[in-house]
Amino acid sequence: MTHLSVCKPDRFQAWRKEGEPWEGSSWSDARFEDEAEKSIHQDGPKKTARPAQENISLGPQVREVARIFASFNDTFVHVTDLSGRETICRVTGGMKVKADRDESSPYAAMLAAQDVAARCKELGITALHIKIRATGGNGTKTPGPGAQSALRALARSGMKIGRIEDVTPTPSDSTRRKGGRRGRRL
Repeated sequence: MTHLSVCKPDRFQAWRKEGEPWEGSSWSDARFEDEAEKSIHQDGPKKTARPAQENISLGPQVREVARIFASFNDTFVHVTDLSGRETICRVTGGMKVKADRDESSPYAAMLAAQDVAARCKELGITALHIKIRATGGNGTKTPGPGAQSALRALARSGMKIGRIEDVTPTPSDSTRRKGGRRGRRL
């Protein structure tokens, strides 16, 4: 194995026993190489012991569920606990605007969501899971115009958003849908 004498010592360090010189070199060469390696590693900037940095956290996240029910007539933003049994806050689009036609508008939904977010912050709620619901059943399966703006308003108000879920009820079998045999004609 003559190639070992040609190779650099740092590359095949594992093959040499501790304290044993390389082939073709004397003890003094090996000692000098070890000292040179130590001085190379020690000449760099010395790291001073820093004080352990404290992790600053905002405390445990308090999660609740925001249920957004967006029909074509109104938008409800309803915050409950995780089980859904306890209502924390509920605001509708109709509570925020005067005209009946504006109850389902994106603007009314945004105002309702901002109100809910402000109330949640007062109570110390920092994060929400979102459940969006349309009329469903025999009605439409698509959420109304206020759903997206309500969700956006909650996110912009600083609430952390967990899961976003569609919980529109879909019938497995049901009574006859309105509209007649030929369907609704526009």
